[in-house]
Amino acid sequence: MVRDGAPASSQRAQAGGRHAAARRRSGAWIVATTILGSSIAFIDTTVVNVALPVIQRDLHATGDEAQWIIESFALVLAGCILIGGALGDKVGRRRVYVIGTIIFGLASAACGFATGVPWLVAARAAQGLGAALLIPGSLDILGACFEGDDRANAIGNWSAFTAIAPAVGPVLGGWLVQHISWRWVFFINPPIAAVVIVLAYAHVPESRTESTDALDWPGAAAATIGLAGLVTGALEMPRLGAHNGLVWGSLSLGVIAFAAFLLIEARSRAPMVPLSLFNDRMFAGTNLLTLFLYSALSGALYFVPFNMIQVQGYSPTAAGAVLVPTTGLVFILSQQAERLMKRHGAALLLAIGPAVVAAGFALFARPFIGGSYWTTYFPAAVVLGVGLGLTVAPLTTSVMNAVPTANVGVASGVNNAVARTAGVLGLAVTAVIAAHVFGPALDARVAALHLPASVARDLARQHIDLAAATVPRGLDPARTQLVQHAISASFVESFRAVMLTGAALAVASSIIGWFSVSRARRR
Repeated sequence: MVRDGAPASSQRAQAGGRHAAARRRSGAWIVATTILGSSIAFIDTTVVNVALPVIQRDLHATGDEAQWIIESFALVLAGCILIGGALGDKVGRRRVYVIGTIIFGLASAACGFATGVPWLVAARAAQGLGAALLIPGSLDILGACFEGDDRANAIGNWSAFTAIAPAVGPVLGGWLVQHISWRWVFFINPPIAAVVIVLAYAHVPESRTESTDALDWPGAAAATIGLAGLVTGALEMPRLGAHNGLVWGSLSLGVIAFAAFLLIEARSRAPMVPLSLFNDRMFAGTNLLTLFLYSALSGALYFVPFNMIQVQGYSPTAAGAVLVPTTGLVFILSQQAERLMKRHGAALLLAIGPAVVAAGFALFARPFIGGSYWTTYFPAAVVLGVGLGLTVAPLTTSVMNAVPTANVGVASGVNNAVARTAGVLGLAVTAVIAAHVFGPALDARVAALHLPASVARDLARQHIDLAAATVPRGLDPARTQLVQHAISASFVESFRAVMLTGAALAVASSIIGWFSVSRARRR
């Protein structure tokens, strides 16, 4: 009996081993598919910033048009990211992920072929829609395909690689802009999207959650309209003036739409954002911290490539590498922050981290024109990275700890949507500040040069272009150089105002983090 049973037992063990190996291989392909797809979306949130100064020059875009190239993507992504995750749960996670990949790939090709700003802005908005399906869809697939420790490992690998993606984006984008064309910043996406689609159908099983609840389309529409109204009013204010009807109408529409959004969410059976979660002080506080901190990051860091390329004279590749120390330190310190949080609590880190971020922004405001990178912007990038490295992991953990286990997925989605919304609003606010500082600063410097009235009027009409303003023709070389210096110096002045605004928002985040989390902990 023993002799007869031993081979059968051995065969079963071998079969079990083969099945386990097959599951591991299948799991590896699923993780790779989600990483590859979401990475092209994450990279595009940063890669275009470095290319934007060159795009602005080639397409003859004004300053507010250049901002719309960024905002159109961020606005649609922020407005649709929650509904994108819910759509995958309802109609099929793989199906929605593939649809998002197709939309993103086609929209990227449209961006690359753009011949004007309106075309590019529309294509970027379509990219945002694809990203709103891709980003939450990738995590939904991992949650559905893995359990227990395997799920934790899969999400950990996804987090690690997608954390690297935003750092790769600016360097890759800078190299493409410098050596080939800004259009290849977008053309590299369709081939990758095609690979993602093939991998998804080959290795990712379909899954969905059975639910009779309708999707919260009214809430998504109200949120998107509200963001669009506020952003349109803010971005058009420097060009049209604060008393223009379009400006006031857009801002009013934004406020009304957001009020409608709150009403819709309060009455909905299946709200996109369950307002009851905000009854918890810790959850409300950490999301308010997220709003302030990510507003500071998106608003301030948007202007870094313009300063580096148009004023400091950096190449696009070098400009893309300016913040590599920041991302590297975030990646390294996030793991250390988890251990520090267990020892000292999240409140201390959420007070210290944003305060260090504020110091980093203040250091960015210090340099003028010229100087070595290592003595001007490198210290700022390092301090900023240390602050973010101490903040990101404790912030995510605090958001999760603020709600019951059953609501962790919803809480994560809400916090992600808050971060995306903060990015949209942060750029809109800092763009207004930059324009209002740059114009008067340039006018004062031009007046001191005693230039002809026609030259002064020409420069005044270019206030909206910020550092991309050009010196009017007809001036002698010496005056041309003086005017160019006046434009650059005025932009540095507006850049400082933006960085100090970011520092103030980060300080507010520090205060919110300490009081909201520490009080919740004591309770």
